[in-house]
Amino acid sequence: MIYSSEVMEMCRVAQGANHGPAPIPQEGAWTKVKEVGDICGLTHGVGWCAPQQGACKLTLNVKNGIIEEALVETIGCTGMTHSAAMASEILPGKTILEALNTDLVCDAINVAMRELFLQIVYGRSQSAFSEGGLPIGAGLEDLGKGLRSVIGTMYGTVAKGPRYLEMAEGYVSEIALDKDDEIIGYKFVNMGKMMAAIKKGVDANQALKDASGTYGRFAEAVKTIDPRKE
Repeated sequence: MIYSSEVMEMCRVAQGANHGPAPIPQEGAWTKVKEVGDICGLTHGVGWCAPQQGACKLTLNVKNGIIEEALVETIGCTGMTHSAAMASEILPGKTILEALNTDLVCDAINVAMRELFLQIVYGRSQSAFSEGGLPIGAGLEDLGKGLRSVIGTMYGTVAKGPRYLEMAEGYVSEIALDKDDEIIGYKFVNMGKMMAAIKKGVDANQALKDASGTYGRFAEAVKTIDPRKE
């Protein structure tokens, strides 16, 4: 250690108020975190790229400072999907400090990693008060059956009004209109359910039918339209 001459000439004063770090909530316990290996928790965060043309939702499950599980979801930019593929290989096995200082290919993913780092080292994880934390695999729970990200895609213009394209239930194939041409419901296809059936050998047309459903007052529609063509 190199000290300046100014410091060398100073007399020693005791650090009487040095009581160490304040405890943070981690997996059902209050922990005084001093090392990266003391960090545990599962949390989510969102990041965005500099031109804000795309965003990433990142989910990490950290045990003893190591990222044991990573879920990378992206939207808005085609290149981000390839970046996410690389990030899913890069993140597991790294400490959260390593991950913070690793190029995760896409700015949006890097920003999401920064936001998660801040959350988790300050004890703001989703599992802060879950005794023992959450098991590896818990990151997939938000995806539900079929393991598909929840996407909402809506489009509207002054000239032609709104179009529902993708809802939580799935791909919107028809929207239902009343006599005033207002939307009162929609028909959807659960893509995860449909693909699972097809992989089991169900005929594609039958799988499509079985995976379709309606929401709202679809049955009362005066007319229905294809939101992508009409």
